[in-house]
Amino acid sequence: MSEDTPRRGNDGPVQNGYVPRSPHEALQPRDAPQPPKRSRHARSSIVLVFHFLMSLMVLVALAGLGVAYFGKLRFEEPGPLQIARTIVIKDGSSLSSIADQLRSGGVIDNDLIFRLGVRAHNAAGSLQSGEYLFSPRMSMLDVMTTIRDGRAITHRISIPEGLTTHQIFERLQQDEVLVGDLPDQLPPEGSLMPDTYPFQRGTTRQQVLDQMRQSQERFIKTVWDRRIDGLPISSPEEMVILASIVEKETGRADERPLVASVFINRLNKGMRLQSDPTIIYGLFGGEGKPSDRPIYKSDIQRATPYNTYQIDGLPPGPIANPGRAALEAVANPSRTDKLFFVADGTGGHAFAVTLAEHEENVRRWREIERRRKAEAQNAEEAASSETEEQQPSQEAETGSENGATQ
Repeated sequence: MSEDTPRRGNDGPVQNGYVPRSPHEALQPRDAPQPPKRSRHARSSIVLVFHFLMSLMVLVALAGLGVAYFGKLRFEEPGPLQIARTIVIKDGSSLSSIADQLRSGGVIDNDLIFRLGVRAHNAAGSLQSGEYLFSPRMSMLDVMTTIRDGRAITHRISIPEGLTTHQIFERLQQDEVLVGDLPDQLPPEGSLMPDTYPFQRGTTRQQVLDQMRQSQERFIKTVWDRRIDGLPISSPEEMVILASIVEKETGRADERPLVASVFINRLNKGMRLQSDPTIIYGLFGGEGKPSDRPIYKSDIQRATPYNTYQIDGLPPGPIANPGRAALEAVANPSRTDKLFFVADGTGGHAFAVTLAEHEENVRRWREIERRRKAEAQNAEEAASSETEEQQPSQEAETGSENGATQ
């Protein structure tokens, strides 16, 4: 019999060298063997410390995950702000100062979580200065995204066509959001592009002014390059001069090419332009005519470099800053043989080829003026029976029937 073969007793095999003497004894419980003794290596202090550190690292990792999860929930949950609020973040502000400013303004309620969240999104160096509008209950995540993407409040300043450079400077100076001083010397007349310019808080007046000059320079070059042949103007500067006169003569977009056509035709025939706005600029310059000051017939006779009733050809410079439509109208005027135009009482003008046609248009316009004055006087007398009698002016207002624009 092999040594590996279990020995059998009277009733069964030997169990681990123990042979029960009876069936009853075989059914009795036996003491469990003692566990093996731990080795000296397992009981060493290094192993104990290693096990402790591993357990500690697991606990710390679990705790960190818990804190991170809690922080993520706080970073993404609705914020404390009850009403919309504007916050101005200055250029060069650090993450800590931005977080403090947001907490002080009630946009967030925990600057630490905000800073940690911003760093977790790797956005600490991407926060932009500006004026920001934060909505009620905005989460820290949305606040961070708004500042990181530079979604600042956009302000606008509108510069209408036909303003002089002096008048544009006044508008820039009066804007309360723009900062910084304007240059002491005015840019040349006609060098600024009228338009609506968006900007953010902190933008300087000089920056808007530079943008206007660059926009005008680019557009003038573009329009000059695509002008039609045969124009009686020899340079972009002359195009701007004539466009400024067209700009001041009419505010209707559909009329600008027609008005430009009249002046182009008169230049081609050697006729004087005879434009009333050139009289005004020659008398008052860029500051403009007082609103209560009419143009008198004697003003037509005053010799100034800009008075196109007294000079041949174009004046020495623009009389305003023309817009895109006026520049386009001069570069591509309507093809007509018109030589005269006068107001028609509807906000537009009546155009004529011959002097006789023009004189008839002038007669209609004078009748409209007389009727309007009579209606205004009657309304004033009806409103107050004590209205003082108006003293007649010693000079009549301008109305030369031989001009282009009377």
